[in-house]
Amino acid sequence: MPRFTISGQQFELESADVQRAVSGRLPDPVHGHYVVVAGRRFPPKQVLSCATGLDRADFTTHHARRILKRLGFTAARAGAAPSAPDGARAVVSEQAEALRPYIGQWVALAAPTDVLVAADTPQEVLAWLSQHHRRASYGMFKVPAIVAEAEGAAPA
Repeated sequence: MPRFTISGQQFELESADVQRAVSGRLPDPVHGHYVVVAGRRFPPKQVLSCATGLDRADFTTHHARRILKRLGFTAARAGAAPSAPDGARAVVSEQAEALRPYIGQWVALAAPTDVLVAADTPQEVLAWLSQHHRRASYGMFKVPAIVAEAEGAAPA
């Protein structure tokens, strides 16, 4: 089991421990860096704080990123949505890929490919937006789980 020293304390963590620690939690807003845990983008400090019980002030974002990357999580810097060289079709394709991890969930978008938050109910999404003083400027909707939902077909 990997061993880490954080704020002078020793911790043994595995990726499953980290996933359990953030299970059922909604990610805080991502401002600079993020890590992907169970298909969701979380601030690295939120994840490491949940996994260790330490205060976020006890370590840096870069320290959290390094530890989480060593455990196999993807870490990246948040940025603007990529431009679409092939016009609208490319934007639609990029949006479909960005929404793929959230199939069947409610999402709030800041841009076509920038998911602010995803949750099982619209009430959870609205509560998160309110708590974090954020707006879903690109909309809020449920990502369809089946083609019939996407096409607007009436239930059978």
